[in-house]
Amino acid sequence: MSTAFHEDVSNNVLRHMKEGGFDFSRVHPIEFYAIFPDEDHARLAADQFRGEWLKAQVSQQDGTWHLQVSKVMYATSSGIDDFEQDLEAVVEPLGGVLDGWGVTQELPAQSA
Repeated sequence: MSTAFHEDVSNNVLRHMKEGGFDFSRVHPIEFYAIFPDEDHARLAADQFRGEWLKAQVSQQDGTWHLQVSKVMYATSSGIDDFEQDLEAVVEPLGGVLDGWGVTQELPAQSA
């Protein structure tokens, strides 16, 4: 998929996050996803993304293997795009495809 397409989608998601009151002033665990046809290649990719600010998990769903990489970072367009490019550089040679990203938005506390 083209880099321009990824950037457009990311910018659209970030705009909606801003409209929803997302707190961009602090770091968040941002989840990045990829899909593989087999477990071995998904695990090879996962091994490239482990560290203090990174966690990677592999699971099977509906006959395909899913990689979820969680990176603690600021939710910025450039940061997300840069990490997606790094992830794609590992995923594609192993036969995988990127499947987007997401972040959990905490709702403001309700006063009683």
